[in-house]
Amino acid sequence: MTDDQEKLAEEWAKALEDGGEDLLEESSAEESNQAAPTEAKENTQQEENKEAEPKDEEALADEWAKALAAEEANKVEEEKKQKTLAAQSKTAQFKDLTEEAKKAPPGTKRELEFILDIPLTVTAQLGSTQLLINELLQLGQGSVIELNKLAGEPLEILVNGKLVARGEAVVINEKFGVRLTDIISPIERIKQLG
Repeated sequence: MTDDQEKLAEEWAKALEDGGEDLLEESSAEESNQAAPTEAKENTQQEENKEAEPKDEEALADEWAKALAAEEANKVEEEKKQKTLAAQSKTAQFKDLTEEAKKAPPGTKRELEFILDIPLTVTAQLGSTQLLINELLQLGQGSVIELNKLAGEPLEILVNGKLVARGEAVVINEKFGVRLTDIISPIERIKQLG
């Protein structure tokens, strides 16, 4: 009986594909009577499958639409966050603290005692020059190096490499010393720092 049903199903499938009804009419009445319940079952299953497929496709399309809408909403929300952050950064304003730093707080005295124990290096510079490595290697005992200062010009007194004063060389208790003749003004010292 299953063989008959399979044959009938194949004939139906061929008939549907060919679009012809000739094969269906040739089939015997017995086969149609036996196949009628099977055909009805197959037709109902096919109809259910056809109905289920669009439902599945519609459900899948709905899910995709929801996912795309959620993604788009996330993009819009992210853009809004970026715009608000950008607007906040543009409107930021800072106080000018230079004036406040110059002014001492009322009722307090500026104390600089904490920096009084910082050691500094003081150097008296007679003059300077530039030499090539070749000239430096040729120096020997008794060689003379010409400096950029003239005789009688004051020495430069440097504190941590910055010029702060000028003076003249003196000898005190068999040691060299410097007598200050000119102290650089604070404005000139600040210019040298830049």
